[in-house]
Amino acid sequence: MSGRYETLEIQRAGKLATIWMNRPDVFNAFNEQLIQELATACGELDSDPEVRVVVLAGRGKHFSAGADLNWMRRAAEKSEAENLADARSFADMLRTLAEMSKPTIARVHGAAPGGGTGLAVACDMAVASDDAFFGMSEAKFGIIPAVISPYVLRAIGPRHALRYFQSAERIPAARALQIGVVGDVVPADQLDACVAALAEVLLTCGPKAQRAAKELVAAIDGRPIDAAVREETAQRIARQRATDEAKDGVAAFLEKRSPAWLL
Repeated sequence: MSGRYETLEIQRAGKLATIWMNRPDVFNAFNEQLIQELATACGELDSDPEVRVVVLAGRGKHFSAGADLNWMRRAAEKSEAENLADARSFADMLRTLAEMSKPTIARVHGAAPGGGTGLAVACDMAVASDDAFFGMSEAKFGIIPAVISPYVLRAIGPRHALRYFQSAERIPAARALQIGVVGDVVPADQLDACVAALAEVLLTCGPKAQRAAKELVAAIDGRPIDAAVREETAQRIARQRATDEAKDGVAAFLEKRSPAWLL
């Protein structure tokens, strides 16, 4: 698969696939091509039954510096309609990443401002080295973090978003951990081990249950706990309990054996 891409490298290790953004000379800043290739790679890995967990990472010194400045310069010279097409392409890529049916982990080191932060929070979870930094830097350029905003708000909430969308402050890894951008911060030399340990834990769980869990979060988040939500959650667990995966998982626990998805 890697040979098909110019801006990405796809690495496989058993049931784990890592998408490496591979533009280290520009700190993995994204342009039209990287956006298109990342969307395609996410779609292909999501449909591959051999892949259970997907990691997004960056080659070189940084995770992703966000938007390529040359791309931004070209955008500034385009019409509003052309800018809209570019923005839709970026939005579609983030949606494809965020809506993958499999667990996704952002492996973040070094710089991850602007769109780099957007990529990190579009993943289900993120692990960062202690030298990483984030931020919604768009206001410094007279623009706004519009396309990444749904995923940033999902991660940090409106209160923090109001500050960082307007201040464009750099967010160090320790602060990013406090406000929910990442779930773990570790020394740089422990980053790969931390990602591997998280992936290993994810692989112990039922893949259909994980997909249903992601759908559950998307369906219930932000809704009042009313009769409709109570009924929907009851129906979801009832459907899941009736699946072959759930039946095997419960039986495996009682029989002290491994479930089918681990064999």
